Amino acid sequence: MQVIYQRCCGIDIHKKMLVACLLICTAQGVQKEIQTFSTMLQDLYRLRDWLKAKQCQAVAMESTGVYWKPIWNVLEGELELLLCNAQHIKAVPGRKTDVKDAEWIADLLQHGLLRASFVPPCPQRELRDLTRYRSSLAADRARLVNRIQKTLEDTNIKLTSVASDITGHSGRAILKAMLAGEQNPQKLAELARGRMKEKREQLAQALQGTLGEHHRFLLESQWRQLDFFDHQIRELDQEIAHRLGVPSGSEDPDPADPSGDLPAKEEGRETPVPSASCESEAPLSVQLEAPKPLSSAEAIRILDEVTGINVRIGEIIVAELGLQMDRFPDEAHLSSGAGLCPAANISANKRLSTKTGKGNRWLRQALIEAANAAARSKGTFLGAYYQRLRKRMGHKKAIVAHRILVIIYHLLKEQQPYRELGPDHVDEKATEVAKRRALRTLEYLGYDVTLQSTEVA
Repeated sequence: MQVIYQRCCGIDIHKKMLVACLLICTAQGVQKEIQTFSTMLQDLYRLRDWLKAKQCQAVAMESTGVYWKPIWNVLEGELELLLCNAQHIKAVPGRKTDVKDAEWIADLLQHGLLRASFVPPCPQRELRDLTRYRSSLAADRARLVNRIQKTLEDTNIKLTSVASDITGHSGRAILKAMLAGEQNPQKLAELARGRMKEKREQLAQALQGTLGEHHRFLLESQWRQLDFFDHQIRELDQEIAHRLGVPSGSEDPDPADPSGDLPAKEEGRETPVPSASCESEAPLSVQLEAPKPLSSAEAIRILDEVTGINVRIGEIIVAELGLQMDRFPDEAHLSSGAGLCPAANISANKRLSTKTGKGNRWLRQALIEAANAAARSKGTFLGAYYQRLRKRMGHKKAIVAHRILVIIYHLLKEQQPYRELGPDHVDEKATEVAKRRALRTLEYLGYDVTLQSTEVA
C-alpha cells in the first residue's frame, strides 16, 4: 500500500500511562521506536519534545473516554493530530498488548487508513462543556423535583394533582409555609397566585395530609438542594450568554410550554443572502461582497424563530454544531452525525434493522425536546406536519426532530431567517404529490391525461 506519512506516531492511551510507537520510513525499511510515558503533565511535555525532535508528521490516537484530552491539549497546535473512533480500529486476531495496539494505530496512520473524528476548536469545546454541564444540572433538578413529589405523596398531600408545577410561584409559597409550620389547608390555599387562585377549593382539599417530622426534614433538605441547583443554572446561563455575546437575564420560555414556541419576530431585520447572479466572469466592480461570517448572537436569533426552539436550545445547537456548516457535505451527513437517521444495515437487498445510529446525544436530546414542543404548537407548519405523520407512524416515529435539524442546517449555511410556511403548506404539498402519482399511474397504463380544474369546468 502507498505510504502517506514518512514519519508518524500511534498512541495507545490509558488512564495512568500511554504507549507511543513512532514509524520512520528509511531506505533500509521501516524503523520502529517504542516509548512509554505517564500521563502526568511533565511526561506529556517530554512526549511532545520527543515527537518534534524526531520530526513526526502526524499523530493518531483513540478517543478513549476523556483520557485523550490531556494528550490533545499538549500536542494541539504543535503536530497534526487525528482522533479516531475506537470501533474503526480493529486489530487482527492474536495477542493483544499495549505495544501491539500502538503499532497497529501507527501502521494504519502511515498508509492513510484512519478516518479522523471532528474535534472543534478550543473556544467551542469550552462552550460545549458549559452547555453540557447545564443540561446535566437540569436533569438532576428534574429528578430532585420528582423526589419532592414522592415525599409529598407519602404524606397524603396531593399538591401535584392540582398544580402541574410545584416549583412555580404558588407551589413554592405553599411549600415554604408548610415547612415553616403552617398546617391549616385554608390558609395554605390562600397563598395561591395567578391562575391558581381559581383552584383554592381544590388546593384546600389536596393540602390535607400527615406531614411528619422526618417528612419535614427530607423536604427541607431537598428544598435547599433545589435552591442550589437553581443558583448554579443561573450562573451557567450568564456565563454561556457572556461567551456567546447574547443578552442575559431575560426569562426564557419553557420549551415544554406551547405558548413559548413562537417567539415574536423582530421588525425590520435583514440578513445578508448570497446572490445567485454573481458570476466569476463579472468585473470586480459589479461583484457582490461575500456574506460576513455569522456571529453567535445572530445565529441564536435566527434559530430562536424556528418553532420549538428557544434561546437555551439555540445555545446548545451552536455549541454542538458551531457556526460553519461547510464541514457537513449535505444535510444527510449532519443527520447521521446527530443520530437522527436509520443506520445502513442492509444485506441481500433486505433491511435488517431500522434503528437510528449512534450520534451526538447532547444535540439529539435538545432537538427532540424542541420537536416535542413544535408538535404541540398550533397553526404552524411543523405542528401540522407532525399531526399528518402521527396518524400512520405514531408519536415516536412522527416526531419532527429530523425536519428541525434540516431547517437548522439550511438556516445556518445560507444565513437566512426562518420563514413560517403555515399549516396549509402540508396539505398543498400532499395534494401535489397525489396528483403527480395519479398522473404517472395513468401514463403508465397508456392514457394521455389533461387536467382541468373543476372551477373552470
